[in-house]
Amino acid sequence: MKVLYVATTGAGDPTRASIPFHIAANGSVEANQECALVLVGDATELVSQDTAAGVEGVGFQPAAELLQKLVDNQVPVYV
Repeated sequence: MKVLYVATTGAGDPTRASIPFHIAANGSVEANQECALVLVGDATELVSQDTAAGVEGVGFQPAAELLQKLVDNQVPVYV
């Protein structure tokens, strides 16, 4: 199964911004599904390590950790 996640929310709403990262990193990666993440609009600010480090949604790992997990598992992240 191939899955494409689209993130549109940035640091202004950390919980909403974390959802696609979490589902890709802790869902698809763990299920051995081929996936990719597309950052559009406000979500593009999350490619900055400084910005991502400050984003931690309620009940989620910090966005920087989720992004690192995607990178470690060679999941494409498109901006």
